[in-house]
Order: sequence, then structure tokens, then C-alpha cells
Amino acid sequence: MPTDSRRIQGPENTTPYALYIKKDKTYNDLIKEILNNDKRKDGRNLNEHRRIYVKTGVISQAKGSAYIEQNNTKVICSAFDPREIPRKSDYSVNGELYCEFKFAPFSCTKWRGHQADAYEKECSLMLRRALEPAVCRHEFPNFQVDVYALVLENDGSALAAAITCAGLALANASVPMYDLVVGATLGIHGEQKFMDPTVEEESLCSIPPPSGESCNHGLITAAFCPAHQQMTEYAQSGAMDIDCVTSSIQLLTDVCETLYSLSQQCLLKIMIKIQ
Repeated sequence: MPTDSRRIQGPENTTPYALYIKKDKTYNDLIKEILNNDKRKDGRNLNEHRRIYVKTGVISQAKGSAYIEQNNTKVICSAFDPREIPRKSDYSVNGELYCEFKFAPFSCTKWRGHQADAYEKECSLMLRRALEPAVCRHEFPNFQVDVYALVLENDGSALAAAITCAGLALANASVPMYDLVVGATLGIHGEQKFMDPTVEEESLCSIPPPSGESCNHGLITAAFCPAHQQMTEYAQSGAMDIDCVTSSIQLLTDVCETLYSLSQQCLLKIMIKIQ
């Protein structure tokens, strides 16, 4: 007798726990909760990145894989061997990258569906644009490399973490590359700039500051190939003037230089173990 194999998110009579979270906080209460004497909730300075843990070769079924933790933001990526591009009849001189960015259903405060939504599809496109300039696509003509990024827990800056993790996964899969790719996110709210913002800080940066203050607000996510001093992807939300954008790019570049050395050390440890 056939059974119904459709995925069900939960019983119909359940109540999401997010409804019980108090949301009647004023703007000043939100600022005090996130900032305390110019220190953030987790004790970091405004321009300080969270501590990072990275490891490669964590998925045995994939040709290459990587795992990254930025405090409570956890992302795992896998990369697979080149395969023929499906449904393509003409010859392609350069190979292609297929990238998929997905939140696990349990990764966010609000339950995520199993089907990719519009935001996840947009992040998948940005992930592909960030990785393409660093991959030697002419080395596998008429083939494509599949890259999958899964956010296991989201506490902000998930796309930037996925970019760094995916770059390590491609390197672990021995995909020919010009350089590693690392990503970073900067949250802007008035005169304050939050490096590697958490979910709460991202929510604050999406709100325009009160009248009379600087109107700059939003998020900037950038991907870099530091060895070539090349920005491979730039994504901005919100509104900010040109001076704010220029100074923000410099901050992101400096942080990516640090992340780049950490990624190199991670790959070097794997090579030492192999030898």
C-alpha cells in the first residue's frame, strides 16, 4: 500500500515559539542591548571579527569539502568532480560552476522550508559570481563543478562564511584555481560599523537611524582574492554615501587579508598530514 512521503513541517495545531519573543522594544532599548560602552553583546570591538574555526575534508562522499564556524554561524560546503553540463548541446570553451546556497530548516529562528526561496536563490547566484573569477574554468571545458553550501546555524554573516568555506572546499577538491576566495560582511548603522555582524546587528543595520544622525545604514558583503588584490563580488543593501562605501571597502579588505592567511594555514596543515 503506497504511503504519503511528503515532508510535513509539523502538526497543524502547533504554535511557533517565535511568537512568544518580545518585540515591543524601543529603538534605544535595541541599541543598549547590542552596544554597551562601545562593546558589542559578545564582547567584541566594532571592527573585530569573530574567531573562526575551519576544517577541510569533512564529507567523505564529496571530492572536496570544508566546514567553518564563526561563533554561532556554522556552514558546511562540498565540491564534486567535474561532470558534463546537463541539457547543453553546443561546445563550451570554459567550464561552469553550479552553486547552491541553502539554509537548513532548523538553522534560523523561523523554520525554513525545504524548497529554496528567493533569498537563497539570490545568495546562490552571489556565491557563484564570487567563486567564478578564482577558478581556472578553461581547464575543464564543457564540464561543470557542483558546489553546495548548507548553513547549519545562522547567527549573521552566513553568505560571507559560505564564500570562504566554498573556496576551501574547491581547493580541497583539487579544482584548479588562481587564488583562494574569502568573504566578509560589514553592517553599517549611522556612524557605527559592525564587522562580521550577528543576526541582531543585521536587524539593527536594516533600520534607518533617527533623524538628525547619519542616514547610512545597511549591509555590505564582499569577496576577495587577496593574492591578486581582486574583488570578485560586492553586494550591498540599504543606503549609504560614497565616503562610507569607500571606507567600508578598506575595512573589509583588511579583514579578508587575515581570513586569507587562516585559510592558507588550514590547507597547509592538510598537506603536512598527507606527507
